[in-house]
Amino acid sequence: MVSLIKPMPAPHRQLPALVEPGPPMGRDELERYSRHALIPEIGLEGQRRLRNAKVLVIGAGGLGSPALLYLAAAGVGTLGIIDDDTVELSNLQRQVIHGVADIGRTKLESARDSIEAINPGVKVVLHQLRLDSSNALELFNGYDIILDGADNFSTRYLVNDAAALLGKPYVWGSILRFDGQVSVFWDKYGPNYRDLYPEPPAPGTVPSCAEGGVFGMLCASIGAMMVTEAVKLITGIGQSLLGRLLIFDALASRWREIRIARDPDAAPITELIDYDFFCGLVPPAEPGHDAGLITVPQLASRLANRKRGTEDFVLVDVREPVEFEISRIPGSVLIPLAGIKDGSALADIPRDVPLVLHCKSGGRSAQALASLKAAGYADVVHLDGGIDAWNRQGAG
Repeated sequence: MVSLIKPMPAPHRQLPALVEPGPPMGRDELERYSRHALIPEIGLEGQRRLRNAKVLVIGAGGLGSPALLYLAAAGVGTLGIIDDDTVELSNLQRQVIHGVADIGRTKLESARDSIEAINPGVKVVLHQLRLDSSNALELFNGYDIILDGADNFSTRYLVNDAAALLGKPYVWGSILRFDGQVSVFWDKYGPNYRDLYPEPPAPGTVPSCAEGGVFGMLCASIGAMMVTEAVKLITGIGQSLLGRLLIFDALASRWREIRIARDPDAAPITELIDYDFFCGLVPPAEPGHDAGLITVPQLASRLANRKRGTEDFVLVDVREPVEFEISRIPGSVLIPLAGIKDGSALADIPRDVPLVLHCKSGGRSAQALASLKAAGYADVVHLDGGIDAWNRQGAG
């Protein structure tokens, strides 16, 4: 992956305030936001800009949780949230907007209630959907700025391209294990995400937080910095991170800065594309085939047949051992993806019976399927949506 980065400070460029001030504030609002109003750079006018602002947060997870709480506390008038997930016990290690009582609820409902408890004056707009090329432009058009807390590359490129087409700024954050990154992208005034990462990494080379883990407290550090940048853009104060990338090593407690430059030879962004295909997550299906997918009901039926002795196949879990210990599909065997990809585990995988692969949500099992096909395995499919889909549909 090639990126146009330079290890030097970026020149300061004062950007215009993103949002016009709203109407004067009442007595209660003056008291609530008095500590902001006392700061000369913000003052009453800046606080009125915040109250007049519409901010869209993508994801109510690790980064979205602290971001939403601080945006609400800061007095941002309208908060939109995009998420299609529910609260799980494993979320609570870092997603501080949710609590034990919220397990099983949608993250949107849980986040809304937490925001209202902090600041009932904030209007919360819930978007229960998966962001894609068919809805991004319409959704983004209703907001002044976007905060991207997504945990996958296809969404990051989608957010970047949609924001560029609409001329809108967005704040981007990323976390994995002990490392975090944050920047501002605004194609109208400076570089965009494609100037930092022109091409996505090869599938499987960068683990997700669900695969690699994340230091819970890192979410607060990066999420708070994302809100800091959003507030500065809204009010027009300070020096933004446009053209700069901050990298945080939580294990060493060290920040470093890298300058991001525009690529003068980059092709202009003119339309939204198929981002899953662009990131290599969805291989093109052969005519008349479904790219080797099996649904949860189909797997449940095949497992029942296997129990009755009318069908034979091996159900292979390609996740990591700790994931297998936490939850598993009954009758599965653990063979982690790494051993399949480097060939060291192939001796443990029979060639004379059909194989059904699964992981957490389908990404790793798709990689395993491709590796096994390349190694000469013929009868291989993988579970659409992984064990997450299996659990959601009550098959377990």
